[in-house]
Amino acid sequence: MSSLKTNIIETNLLKKGFIKKDKDHSYYYYHTIDGKKTAIFTKISHGEKEINDYLISCMSKQLKVKKDFFIEFVSCTKNQIDYNTHLQKNNHI
Repeated sequence: MSSLKTNIIETNLLKKGFIKKDKDHSYYYYHTIDGKKTAIFTKISHGEKEINDYLISCMSKQLKVKKDFFIEFVSCTKNQIDYNTHLQKNNHI
């Protein structure tokens, strides 16, 4: 079972094309490399310090990737180009 620090996830999503909107939760909407807004988003509850294994799985599904890809993406092993390519290849954008 794994967990990830919320602040690391947020920082790396923002570096890789996501735009944050605060509502009842913090929502992160993906914008492609050329700046187009997509329907892809995820959210983090306010006050969360760590994201557990179950929520990592939920977030990876929201972002249209497998759990391993998501962990690499938010840990900076994968970049925005890798993510954008994955989304295009799988007809998500």
